[in-house]
Amino acid sequence: METTATSHHAPPQGFLRKYVFSLDHKVIGKQYLDLALVAVVIGMVLSWLMRFHLGFPTTAVPGLGKLAPTAAAGGVITPELYLALMTMHGTIMVFFVLTTAPFAGFGNFVLPIQVGAEDMAFPRFNMMSFWVTFVAFLVLVAAFFVPEGPPISGWTAYAPLSAIGKDAGPGLGTGQTLWAVSIALFCVGQLLGALNFIATTLDLRTKGMTLMRMPLSTWAWFITSVIGLIAFSVLLPACILLILDRVAGTSFFIPGGLVVSDRLQPHSGGSPLLWQHLFWFFGHPEVYIAILPGFGIVSHILPVFARKPLLGPKVVLICLIAIAFLSYTVWGHHMFLSGMNPLSATLFSVPTLVITIPATIVVLLWIGTVYGARMRFTTPALFCLGFISVFVSGGISGFFLAQPSIDTYLHGTYFVVGHFHFVMGVAAMFGIFAGVYFWFPKMYGRMMNDKLGKLHFTLTLIGVYCVFMPMHYLGLAGNVRRYSTFTDDYMKGSLPLHRFITIAALFTGAVQLIFFYNLIHSRLRGAKAPDNPWQATSLEWSTSSPPPFDNFGGHHPVVTHGPNEYGVKGPTGDYIMQASSDQPVTS
Repeated sequence: METTATSHHAPPQGFLRKYVFSLDHKVIGKQYLDLALVAVVIGMVLSWLMRFHLGFPTTAVPGLGKLAPTAAAGGVITPELYLALMTMHGTIMVFFVLTTAPFAGFGNFVLPIQVGAEDMAFPRFNMMSFWVTFVAFLVLVAAFFVPEGPPISGWTAYAPLSAIGKDAGPGLGTGQTLWAVSIALFCVGQLLGALNFIATTLDLRTKGMTLMRMPLSTWAWFITSVIGLIAFSVLLPACILLILDRVAGTSFFIPGGLVVSDRLQPHSGGSPLLWQHLFWFFGHPEVYIAILPGFGIVSHILPVFARKPLLGPKVVLICLIAIAFLSYTVWGHHMFLSGMNPLSATLFSVPTLVITIPATIVVLLWIGTVYGARMRFTTPALFCLGFISVFVSGGISGFFLAQPSIDTYLHGTYFVVGHFHFVMGVAAMFGIFAGVYFWFPKMYGRMMNDKLGKLHFTLTLIGVYCVFMPMHYLGLAGNVRRYSTFTDDYMKGSLPLHRFITIAALFTGAVQLIFFYNLIHSRLRGAKAPDNPWQATSLEWSTSSPPPFDNFGGHHPVVTHGPNEYGVKGPTGDYIMQASSDQPVTS
């Protein structure tokens, strides 16, 4: 049942309370987005170093020898440093970019306004969620500065490699402990945020905002919160058990009789397979924690620029709920080669194929919405279309990996790298870009440059296809992943294609400078934005840009319409605002 939001806290007094330790959900949302911006720059630089080494394995990276004289003597990356770069790149991108920006960033800023609330249900928990996440990021980055360097166990931190300690190799001492502490803290921050999102959506909706009148973006953040509440509740104790194995002598993930570096490990009775089960029970829902907010953003933005209602919104909602449920039944497809019972591989392959059905239905409904529409090809609309393109391209390759017999060959190859970067990485990033260009006027009261945005989109779309599509061909050729060089084995012939991918990756990364310039320049000197520049209908566009402290200036909106009623004749033209009391005019 919907309720009218009430004020939870007084307006901020002083600089620290207003801009640093703020209780305002809008400021916290911006803080999350700024954190993700810093994280993506670091993650992108790490990927550049990896790609440069893969394409030109014997060429020194200028200046790297001074930064890492041991791990990169003479500027040439060692295999150990390559694995450390891979570990930190994956961890930063998955947790602090693909989870932080679309879910915590946009969700914090937009969700309360879309349901007509003045703030989140628990503002102090909301502030805590950001600062715990920020501390988690600092702890992770600190791994770069410890003597033995960052961990080399991959972003999945497979045991027993991650559980033994420094005997297992460089970076697996203090660096790996910092990794585990960082992810544990991150889980705490996300659990606080998920509880806030759920309570706000259920309890603080304004009058008339029934569940079925909520925008699909709100639904996506709500469903993602439910997924996260379960997923991070599993990863948090898993990280605590990993820390105990490392510092307290326990044996949760370390089997008995294990000899590493000619030293018998003083552990017994643990199971490395247990870590895989716990991690992937979180890890596959994490894919949807990253991508479902993008589903909601695309479902929210496309009708605005198609100027027609979304095709089958209730079907889309059912599909999102089905994806959320099925995401907890498929974790075992990451473990086809782990040695678990072969029968379980067959059982896990079935829901892996079934989960493609609701995702396919949503894509078809998006295409049906665009078909025959009076499409306005603005930058947010283009990134939504790009989202559909890369999601479909990456999703098709998932059919191959869902089959245990085929996955046995492809699992350890670049085919998987191309697949998950398309589905989880690039698609989520396109959703983030769409959200930035769409909600930037609401956040800052200024417009981003649309011509620069279209140039950014075009070059980025070309770049990502040049980077990740060839990886599928490398995988089919048997090019193994996680190797740092291919100069002295049977994959030496893959070097020309690796060099092409490296050049494309450097190009795509450089293209993002257009986005950074547009973002910073528009934030400082962009053209002043009207309150509703896109002629959108949901509640966030019925208040000023940027919104006042309590979002609606002391006025509680009353919702009388759905979130995307376009193509009808009304007082405002071809659309009716969600909080409008005016009824459609029939011709």
